[in-house]
Amino acid sequence: MNYTLITGACGGFGGTFTNILAEKGTPLFLTGRSAEKLKALKTSLQEKTSRVEVFSCDLREEESRAAFFSHADSLHATFDRLIYVAGVDTQMAFEEYDEARILTQTRVNFEGAVSFIKSVLERAPLDGDTEILCIGSITSIMPEPYFALYAAAKKALEYFCMALRTELKGRAKVTCVLPGSMPTREDIKENIKAHGRYSALSAMPPEKVAAKALKAVKKNKKRVIIGFWNKLTNFGSHLIPMAWRMHFAAKLWKGTQKDFYGT
Repeated sequence: MNYTLITGACGGFGGTFTNILAEKGTPLFLTGRSAEKLKALKTSLQEKTSRVEVFSCDLREEESRAAFFSHADSLHATFDRLIYVAGVDTQMAFEEYDEARILTQTRVNFEGAVSFIKSVLERAPLDGDTEILCIGSITSIMPEPYFALYAAAKKALEYFCMALRTELKGRAKVTCVLPGSMPTREDIKENIKAHGRYSALSAMPPEKVAAKALKAVKKNKKRVIIGFWNKLTNFGSHLIPMAWRMHFAAKLWKGTQKDFYGT
């Protein structure tokens, strides 16, 4: 059976995709780090659709990723859509990182996505209808002091997707979506508030972003920026000198710190 595979399914944004597709009766294969949360999620979704499989995976670890797809193979699962939502948005001065935080952010935000895309393509139908949807970030439109590693990893993901869609023309659709902040948890809401009006204007409801993202990959869009303010920010980034933009970004991010390592 063909499934839609969603990473980060237990999170706020991943859960939004999960609920939208479950309402449509889409067969779902869900992953996240917590086996307990996935089990509870599966139980809640069975009221909407009985075609749900779950298996925990730590996207940082090659062995865990291999175990996930080994389990999928044992169920004879194939995939006609991947929605790579999982991400780690640690925000701090680079000198405050340790090796574990560097590896976590780069592996989850980029390496894990590349690995999952490769594994999904190996288990996808050959009719050209496979969809690869990766969630990037509006922060990737420029270098971001004090948010440097996250923005760089998301830019790497964006460029990888853009190149891959050319390689896979006629084989699969590949779209990278660049949203702003989404108020999916209380701590994120507080973070948006701390960054003032700029972040508030950039933020959008996850339901709206998810719906637009699904439409974008269906149309095989290359790179999609969602939200008027985010599109305006991207346009302005081509007009304003880089030094000015980075000075503004440094002021924006320096005052707050966000560290989800180990959560």
